[in-house]
Amino acid sequence: MKIGNNVTIKSFSHLEGAKLERNVTVGPYARIRPGSHFLPGSKIGNFVETKNSKIKSKSKVNHLSYVGDTEVGENSNIGAGTITCNYDGIKKNKTKIKKNVFVGSNSSLVAPLVIEENSVVGAGSVITKNITKNSLALTRSPQINKKNYKRKKK
Repeated sequence: MKIGNNVTIKSFSHLEGAKLERNVTVGPYARIRPGSHFLPGSKIGNFVETKNSKIKSKSKVNHLSYVGDTEVGENSNIGAGTITCNYDGIKKNKTKIKKNVFVGSNSSLVAPLVIEENSVVGAGSVITKNITKNSLALTRSPQINKKNYKRKKK
């Protein structure tokens, strides 16, 4: 475990085998597993779990997310409820998120995967294919509204 200067570790966080460089914020209630490496100015928020991942400078994983076997580039934002799906039942796969990427809330990133710089993942998406530079990726089903719908009664 290595902790740099001006690091803030908030209440009820569990850290094991990680490297936190200067000006990093973690928690509260974060679980930081072995192989996690946070570069200067990165932020790991509440109820976030990381494992074997590098979060580069000025990037944020603010809340309710799992980031495993992943590299997050500089100045990127991982939205609430995002998970990296890194295990296919046989082996661990890598996710690479380049710089200036915005991942919308409640997204699943299915590895192996590369998200190129300056791209956006729309909230609620399940991403299974690489995303090219300066792109928007969406994988939502169309919403269907049933008018005058009545719930069954007990």
